[in-house]
Amino acid sequence: MTKPILGSTPAPDHIMLSLNGCPSTCRAITWRTCEQVQTGYVLYWASDVPAQVMRQDSETGLFVSDIDRSTMHWARLTDLKPDTSYTYTCGDEAHRSAEFSFTTAPAQIDKFKFICIADHQKGEPFDVSDYSVLNGFLKQMLCEHPDCAFILTGGDNTECGQHEQQWNAYFHSGVRGVCESMPLMMNMGNHDNRGFRESYKEGRGRYYSEPGEFWQKQFWGAYPLNGPAGWECENYHFSYGNVQINVIGLTDDIRNDWLLETVGKSAAQWKLGVWHFPVCYTGADMECNDHPPLQQGLETLDLLFAGHEHAFGRSFPMKDGALFERPSQGTIHYELPNSHRNPPPPGQTVPKVWNAAYHPHEEKLCAATIVEVDGPRITLTSVLEDGRVMDQCVIDKAADQVTPRQLPPYFRSTRMMFKGMDLGLIAQDAACECRDGVWFAPLGTLVAAIGGTVTKTPGQLRVEVYDCWAQFTEGSDVAQTDFRPMKLPAPVYRGERGQLYVPVQGCEPLQMTWKYVAHNNFMSFEHPSEAHPMTPQP
Repeated sequence: MTKPILGSTPAPDHIMLSLNGCPSTCRAITWRTCEQVQTGYVLYWASDVPAQVMRQDSETGLFVSDIDRSTMHWARLTDLKPDTSYTYTCGDEAHRSAEFSFTTAPAQIDKFKFICIADHQKGEPFDVSDYSVLNGFLKQMLCEHPDCAFILTGGDNTECGQHEQQWNAYFHSGVRGVCESMPLMMNMGNHDNRGFRESYKEGRGRYYSEPGEFWQKQFWGAYPLNGPAGWECENYHFSYGNVQINVIGLTDDIRNDWLLETVGKSAAQWKLGVWHFPVCYTGADMECNDHPPLQQGLETLDLLFAGHEHAFGRSFPMKDGALFERPSQGTIHYELPNSHRNPPPPGQTVPKVWNAAYHPHEEKLCAATIVEVDGPRITLTSVLEDGRVMDQCVIDKAADQVTPRQLPPYFRSTRMMFKGMDLGLIAQDAACECRDGVWFAPLGTLVAAIGGTVTKTPGQLRVEVYDCWAQFTEGSDVAQTDFRPMKLPAPVYRGERGQLYVPVQGCEPLQMTWKYVAHNNFMSFEHPSEAHPMTPQP
């Protein structure tokens, strides 16, 4: 077959270091060759004893992609000494890589640092995308923080991970010169298992591979195979010092049981996670549909990193929708900023009720998060490539506090929130009310605030949004909808500011869900659509 641009050759490329075992004694090395090269091995030695060369043969797997046929090689070095610098080279007798080096962790890890990046995908040019800005930024960050132990990603490492030209570009111009010596621990994003069946160039026939086919074929031996059966590689956990990190893939609800089991068995002081989709999202139009099946597992974590929206947000400690002050009371959700000058569209992200810190990150600048672990303290610093700091906080388990200290909100009257957003002026003096155990809301006010159509006639309210409608009548407990009449738990009444108050179950014909958060006294409404409702202009 004719080899594509940056196609595999007999010489090793896509060389990547990763953690797959004890960080003090183990490292995994991944590389690629053409299909004809069926075997390979790593030669390695302690950097200060070059005469004592050791050898580790690689396991191999065939990687048949949309454009190429290659052999993937994985070698796992398991007899390393703690806190020791090693040099290695990989390949076979005829073709060998250059020499690279790495340093193992000390036997006792009391303090360490790592870098988090996310959403560094690049789509242009489509055949050989240019990841060079990412490469320069990573080298800048590692120059400023040379003591980092590894790089953790929040997903969307590529633009379309089911097309190998994306991985070729990522390894050629994005992480080459970095990931050969610095362990790269990747999390899968929705772009990483995305492909186009009809035309990648024209973006026709979009699909998602579940599990991520190209991901598994390339990284099967790179990461611990301790995820749920059938979903290994894109779900895995590893430990470093007093921290367990759970890397959570995209699909399948058995991840919740897996999380509960792995976190429950861990004696680590810190339980962290990374999942591409944010639970506490910043997007004005987002909704985390996958969260409920995973809620139990995610809420066993101290800190959950996410990506996806290309903006930055840090939540208050949160449990079951309630917002708290102390880290022992809930999980802190940390939405990583984008790392490759991939800003969100203007106005796409907004502050939310759960945000203790927020930044829209609409400037076209790379950003990364530096995580410093020091016993019971974790310091998180999100920094732009020009040196400005978006956010810095310290989570202190011993003191059970987050600094800078911030109080989550408590409202005297029950506020309405839509997708985490306060409805503001339109809902002033029109709070939700509970009567005889039934919650009511001025539903017309909510629909108007989010851009739907509200028609008010004497004693009647008709609301239309997201291609659904419902009509309510004062004094009646029956709603008319575009589907069928709906029985309400109580009659509609006239409440604050003369508005018709509807049982909150009346939002269900509009495909909305609702939840009352007693600890903070707000009513949360959600909708799974990412459409932008707006009444038409005749």
